Amino acid sequence: MLRTIFSRTLAAALLAGGLASAAIAAEPENTMIITLKDGDVTIALKPEMAPKHVEQIKALVREGAYDNVAFHRVIDGFMAQTGDVEFGDMKDGFNARRAGTGGSSRSDLPAEFSDAHFVRGTVGMARARDPNSANSQFFIMFAPAPNLDGAYTIVGEVEDGMDKVDAIKRGDPAQNGVVAEPDRMLKVRIAADGE
Repeated sequence: MLRTIFSRTLAAALLAGGLASAAIAAEPENTMIITLKDGDVTIALKPEMAPKHVEQIKALVREGAYDNVAFHRVIDGFMAQTGDVEFGDMKDGFNARRAGTGGSSRSDLPAEFSDAHFVRGTVGMARARDPNSANSQFFIMFAPAPNLDGAYTIVGEVEDGMDKVDAIKRGDPAQNGVVAEPDRMLKVRIAADGE
């Protein structure tokens, strides 16, 4: 009886905190850690859902391409977008007018859509109108967005640090979320690689 009460209490606490899916952590090779101004955000990458996208993200992380890249588009109640390694690097080549229009030197990726849903903490790939145009940019959801389901590739989910994502500076709603003096990803790494 006591075990049943404990199990129900633990499950309720996890659900209330939005951490039900985080109970099982991703293996270190598929765990991306983003250091923000307020601390670390841990993301479980999903190679079983989007193997080509996850492979490209991990390669860019290991090249250091995401370090110092701006959250150039942040819409309250929707998502925070980053990952433009071409125009979004705030230490080398940042271009506020072009941030969000670039990618990387790697090829664009074919869509890897799934039946998964865009909910709070989901990490999805940004793209142009062409479904096969995702490259380096990704976004983290602040709230569910069913209209994105099956139309954008999901690459992961926040396991820990969603409060740090919530603290990212918001953009101007009149400018489609473009952020003046944006926050950035200070450092990005794969957990298997160590510090």
